[in-house]
Amino acid sequence: MFTAGIFWDYLKTYLKTRMQYRSDFWVEVFSDLLFLAMNLIFIVVIFEHTQLLDGWTREQIIFVYGYFMVPYGIFSAFFGLWGFTERYIVKGELDRVLTRPVHNLAQLMLENLDPPGLLSSIIGVAIMAYAWPALGVSLDWYDPLVFLLLVAGSVMVYGGIYIALTAVSFYSDSPTGILPLMYNIQSYGRYPITIYNKMLQLVLTWALPFAFVGFYPAAFFLEADDLLGYAWLTPVVGAVFLGFGLFVWNTGIKRYRGAGS
Repeated sequence: MFTAGIFWDYLKTYLKTRMQYRSDFWVEVFSDLLFLAMNLIFIVVIFEHTQLLDGWTREQIIFVYGYFMVPYGIFSAFFGLWGFTERYIVKGELDRVLTRPVHNLAQLMLENLDPPGLLSSIIGVAIMAYAWPALGVSLDWYDPLVFLLLVAGSVMVYGGIYIALTAVSFYSDSPTGILPLMYNIQSYGRYPITIYNKMLQLVLTWALPFAFVGFYPAAFFLEADDLLGYAWLTPVVGAVFLGFGLFVWNTGIKRYRGAGS
């Protein structure tokens, strides 16, 4: 309850601050919408020249993309650690964070909240709803519950990977370019991984499991029987990678000795 109260306070502070610069807020929202629109246009353009992509229809791929946007939006809203090295290590702001009663990682996530990121999740649900009638699959009573479970697993995959990579700052003397590279790699998860070569499929499934933030869980709703096992593994893979990320973080922060260390 204490952390929830802190979250609410940070959210109110965020809204008050952003409303002081409303034009910047709406420009950011418009930019996010434009980004989503360009990705959808790319899919539509591809299917202007083919009916199937490795056996997948346009509506199926649009549905996968829609699912991908749901956990991505939640991740963007709550895991905004992009500038961690520069702000908290180089400038020493982590010293301040470590004096607070809230857990240091939770404190960092609260300080970097980005609620507009949830717009991606809302649009993702709308995209899935748009594609659903053309999929020819049934909607069972338990599907919404499964959806919430799979989304939670996908968010944990995101969180685990990026928390671990952010923690690299505790072991390195200079900012790293790993995060921008990983941001590009994650985009592979918004398409069926069967269109990639075998090596890349293995990487996206077990090493950097971004296939579990889009394709595999979405395959459950597409009733792809040969992929259902992977879909059900989503929460398991998420828990494993989140646990690993927290381990790397907690181990790394013990090495921190203050600004300049």
